[in-house]
Amino acid sequence: MAMVSPSKLLVFFLAATALVIVPGPNIIYITARGLAQGRAAAVMSALGVETGTLVHIAAASAGLSYLIARSATAFAAVKWAGAAYLVYLGIRTLTSRNGADAREAARQPLRRVFAEGVIVNVLNPKVILFFLAFLPQFVDADAGAPALQIVVLGLALLTLGLVNDMVYALGVGTLGTVLRGRQRALRYVSGCVYLGLGIATAFTGGTRSR
Repeated sequence: MAMVSPSKLLVFFLAATALVIVPGPNIIYITARGLAQGRAAAVMSALGVETGTLVHIAAASAGLSYLIARSATAFAAVKWAGAAYLVYLGIRTLTSRNGADAREAARQPLRRVFAEGVIVNVLNPKVILFFLAFLPQFVDADAGAPALQIVVLGLALLTLGLVNDMVYALGVGTLGTVLRGRQRALRYVSGCVYLGLGIATAFTGGTRSR
C-alpha cells in the first residue's frame, strides 16, 4: 500500500494546521449559525461542513476537482450555485420576523442545519481550488497510488479542520445561547454574513489553480 513518507506528512500537518486555524468561509458560516441558533446548531454546522469535505476528498482522488477547476463552464456553475445558495440563506435570515418566524428558526431541525453545512462547503469553489493546489504538493510520486495518498492527506486535513471547527462552534454557539434575548440583532448579523459570503463566492477568480 502506498504511504506518505513521515517527513512529508509532518510538513503537511504543520502547513495544514497553519491553514485551518485562520478563519475562512467555513468558520464564518459556523459562527453565523452559532450566533443565530446556539451551540447545537453550530456543532451540526461544523459536522455538515466537514462532511462536505469528504465529498471534496472523493472528488479530488477521482480527478473530478481537477476537471471542474479546469473547465470554465463547470467551475462557473459550481461558483454561481454556491453564491446563490448563500445569498438565499442571507435573504431568508434577514426577512424572517420576530415572533413566529423567530421561534420557527430556533426550532429548525438539526438535520436541516447539517445538510446546509454540507451544501455550503460542497458548493464552495475555493475549496475545490484548495484541494487541487494544496494536496498534490504532498503526494509522493515514487510511492505510487496518488489517489490513495490524496485520500489519506484529505482525511488528515478533515480531522484538523473538524477539531478547529468544533472549537469555534462551541465558543460562538455558547455566546449565541447567552445572547438569545437579542435575536433581532443576531439575525441581522447572521443574514449579512451569509450575504457577504455569497458575494465573496461570486467573485472567486479564475478556473486555474495558482
